[in-house]
Amino acid sequence: MKIIDNIASLRTMIKEYQRAGKTIGFVPTMGYLHAGHKSLITKAVAENDVAIVSIFVNPIQFGPNEDLATYPRDLGADAKLCEEAGVTAVFVPTPGIMYKNQKMYIEIEDMSNYLCGAKRPGHFRGVCTVLTKLFNLVQPNRAYFGQKDAQQVAIIQKLVEDFNIPVQIIPCPIVREADGLALSSRNAYLSPEERGKAVCLSQALAKAQELCTINMLAEQVEAIIAEELAKEPLAQVDYISVVDARTMQPVTRLDRDVLVAIAVYIGKTRLIDNFIFRV
Repeated sequence: MKIIDNIASLRTMIKEYQRAGKTIGFVPTMGYLHAGHKSLITKAVAENDVAIVSIFVNPIQFGPNEDLATYPRDLGADAKLCEEAGVTAVFVPTPGIMYKNQKMYIEIEDMSNYLCGAKRPGHFRGVCTVLTKLFNLVQPNRAYFGQKDAQQVAIIQKLVEDFNIPVQIIPCPIVREADGLALSSRNAYLSPEERGKAVCLSQALAKAQELCTINMLAEQVEAIIAEELAKEPLAQVDYISVVDARTMQPVTRLDRDVLVAIAVYIGKTRLIDNFIFRV
C-alpha cells in the first residue's frame, strides 16, 4: 500500500491506473477510522480494481467554535486498517497542500438551509469545496459515503450532477454498535456514562420508525422522537426534523420518501442519526 502526501505523486499514480484501464474506488475520510469507515473501504475494494482512501481533517468545514483542534487523529492506526482492508493507496495531504492560495469555494443553495446546514453555517461549503478538489485529483469511478451523514450524501449527489463530475456516488448503510449507537469518530469524546446514555438517539428513532405510516404528519413523528429523548436527562436536542429525502426541504406529511434526522448533544458531544421512511 502506498502512502502519498503530495499532489504530483497522486496524479502520476492515477494516470498509471487510468492507462491500464483500472477502475478506481474512492473513500474520502477525515481519519480516526472505525468499523463504519471500514465497511465503505471494504465495498470500494470489492467493487473496483483500485481503492484509494483520503485522510484529511478539512479545516474549512469546521466553524470557529467547533472541534478542529481536538478532532481525533491516529494516522498509524488508520494506515494499518487501510492496509489490512486491501487499500491500494492512502492520500494524506496537509491544509497547505489542499488550499494553497485558495480563492474559490463551492456555494450551496437551499439544500443546506436545514438540519446540520442550518446549525453549522459554512459546513457544506467546506465539504463540497474539498470534495470537488478530491474528485478532480483522484478521478474515481465510484465514491463511497455513509448514510449517517444523509444530508451530506444528498448534497454530494447534487454536486456531481450540477457540475457534471463523472463519478458514481454510492451511499452505504449506517453501521451501528451492538446497542444501536451509530458509529462516529466523535463517539471517542463520550465518557463511559455518556456512552451508555447515547443509545437514546437510536432508540428514539427506532420508536418513530416503528410507528411511521404513509401520510402521517411530520410533526407527529417529531413529537414521538422528542418524547423519547426527553426521557434521558443528559440528552439536549439540537434539532429533530423531517425533510424530503432528495431535496432536504421540510415536509408536512410522509407522502414521499423522507429523511427523519436528529442531532443531539450528550454532554458536550454532538451526535447525529437518522432513518429514511420510503413510500
